[in-house]
Amino acid sequence: MDILEELWYGNICPMEISHIESKPEYKEALQLVNKNTERLKAQLTPEQTDLLLRYCESRNELSNITELDAFKSGFKLGAGLVMETIK
Repeated sequence: MDILEELWYGNICPMEISHIESKPEYKEALQLVNKNTERLKAQLTPEQTDLLLRYCESRNELSNITELDAFKSGFKLGAGLVMETIK
């Protein structure tokens, strides 16, 4: 199977190929986010904690939309570069 067929049939998932989790700066930032979130949650009322969780969910949704757009733009750019090279 070629790469386009692999992509079509869902055998390739760019999000699973990412190696960002192994980068030290990613791990450090993630630990900091988790630490600060826990510290904040410890000081909040249940209503404020619920609001914080809804805020985090909204930010995650926004990030997903942004990441999808960046993926599409990058894919289109890559395809455009390939097209230019075969002209």
